[in-house]
Amino acid sequence: MSPTIRHAHRWLSIIFTATVIANFGFMAVGTPPPWVVYSPLPPLFLMLFSGLYMFFLPYINKGRRRNMAASRHA
Repeated sequence: MSPTIRHAHRWLSIIFTATVIANFGFMAVGTPPPWVVYSPLPPLFLMLFSGLYMFFLPYINKGRRRNMAASRHA
C-alpha cells in the first residue's frame, strides 16, 4: 500500500503545483473566480494526509518490528 500512497502523493503534488500556477495566471489577468482561488486546497489536504502517513510509517514499522522480535524471544 505504501508505493500506491507515494505514487498518489507525487501526482497530487503535480496537480497542486498546476493549480497554484493557474491561480497566479488568473491573478495576472484580473480578479480570479472563487473556484480558481480555492482549487489548490483539495489536493493540498490530500497531500497533508498522505504526507503524514509517509512521515509516520517508519516509526510505525519500527514498533511492529520490536513487537515481532519480543514475541519471538518470549
